[in-house]
Amino acid sequence: MKKFQFSLDSVLSYKQQVLEGIQNEYAALTAKVRQQEERVRAAWQRYADLNQEFREKEAFGMTIVEARRYESGLRFLEMEIQREETLLKEYQDQAEAKRKELVAARQDTATIEKLKEKKLEDYRKGVQKSEEQFIDELVSAQRAAAHAS
Repeated sequence: MKKFQFSLDSVLSYKQQVLEGIQNEYAALTAKVRQQEERVRAAWQRYADLNQEFREKEAFGMTIVEARRYESGLRFLEMEIQREETLLKEYQDQAEAKRKELVAARQDTATIEKLKEKKLEDYRKGVQKSEEQFIDELVSAQRAAAHAS
């Protein structure tokens, strides 16, 4: 019997390449999300540190100019936090969209792989049946030859 040949091997290979590409893109996006989460955390920490410093100096007295400088710095950090959180949300949305694309690509690839497994199993059963038939014919021929002599 001829060697097993799956007719959709080229399609499966293409789907696997696409899947690998999407996995790489998803990994890059999740790394970007983690980096942005760290930026947000750092911005919040700077805000908390500046606010703590402001409260401590305020307790001992400060000039109006110093107080306004601290308030201005805090407002600036609030805007920075808002920008960083907006960017984080965008990155999270991109990563989620890519994750959905990844799930779909995995399903496509898995479907073709299961079909290939089924076709291979059918092929093996056919080979086994063919071998059994050949053995049966050989035994019958040997019996017929033994009875003829």
